[in-house]
Amino acid sequence: MRIAAFGFRSIPLAKGAAGADKFALELFPRLVQRGHSVVAYNRQYPDVFIDVTEYKGVKIKTFKTISKKGFDTLLHSFKCTCDIIVSNTADVVHIQNGGNSIWALPLRLFGKKVFISQDGVDWKRDKWPWYGKLYLKIASFITAHFPNEVIFDNVIAKKLFEDKFKKQFKFIPFGSEVEAGEGNTTILEEICLEKGSYYLFVGRFIPDKGLHYLVPAFKNSNSSKKLVLVGGSPNPSPYEKELLAMANDQIIFPGYIYGEDTNTLIRNAYCYIQPSDVEGLSPVVLTVMGLNVPMIVSDIDENKYAVLDTVRMFKQGDIASLTDQISYCELNYPNMVQLAQKASDRALSVFNWEKVADEHVEVFLNS
Repeated sequence: MRIAAFGFRSIPLAKGAAGADKFALELFPRLVQRGHSVVAYNRQYPDVFIDVTEYKGVKIKTFKTISKKGFDTLLHSFKCTCDIIVSNTADVVHIQNGGNSIWALPLRLFGKKVFISQDGVDWKRDKWPWYGKLYLKIASFITAHFPNEVIFDNVIAKKLFEDKFKKQFKFIPFGSEVEAGEGNTTILEEICLEKGSYYLFVGRFIPDKGLHYLVPAFKNSNSSKKLVLVGGSPNPSPYEKELLAMANDQIIFPGYIYGEDTNTLIRNAYCYIQPSDVEGLSPVVLTVMGLNVPMIVSDIDENKYAVLDTVRMFKQGDIASLTDQISYCELNYPNMVQLAQKASDRALSVFNWEKVADEHVEVFLNS
């Protein structure tokens, strides 16, 4: 197959990367390994540019976009759609994010097979203003009816769409395993950390992720360890500034960190915390599970599906509940370690990237 893909930011990962980028990074090279050609469309922002034309066999095409949240995706996706049609770069088009589903219309008119990966219920995300949420609700109708197939990474969002639109959709979860790496721990030295001396979060600094619960909960806990918050806001925001203002000797913001350095930070963390209000099937949660690291997550349905009974959970949005779980971790660490082993066993048996790639190939061929 000749496959084109857009809707993520860039591969390899760059500033502002999120789950869609991790998904692209893992899936597309595996499609190439299976004999298919893949053209992936990177975004070039005014302040972020990954200057590559190929990544592990994936051909990279890069188009400029703007920094305005939401409109950056629409502009870039418009350019990708035009290029796919005019240059005939592919017969199969894989689009991430249901907000991009409007591009399924022209692509299908020009004979392309179109597949949308939907990772959650986008209009519930607090990062969007009212007009963004309205657009995403309209886009959900297009998502449900115009692509050749919609692929969900979590059963909760899949069921919501099926109930709403009275249709059946595909389910393919993310994988969890990561490359072994070389065991380099230089990143710990750079941030002045030691193994087991810190709690960790990795992701975007947006309200959906619940960091405004995590920071005060950690401050209220009895922990003498550090809290390391890796990442930032993809677009400058007052929310990010408020978080950064909370930095002290115990709470560290090292900025964006990628690749093996991120995995090293996860492997050596005392505990990972995911306080999200809204998620799809979180790639970082699956990675933490696969790396056998203790974890605390919010009790939203998407997290419950991923972890089952293998991690500690707190009540979504409840600072006191999260504080209690951090304190539990401090007092009952052997139990946390036992749970982490259960989580690892579940992750590596249920969430596998090779299986994910095979299932995508099957959907692309047969839908």
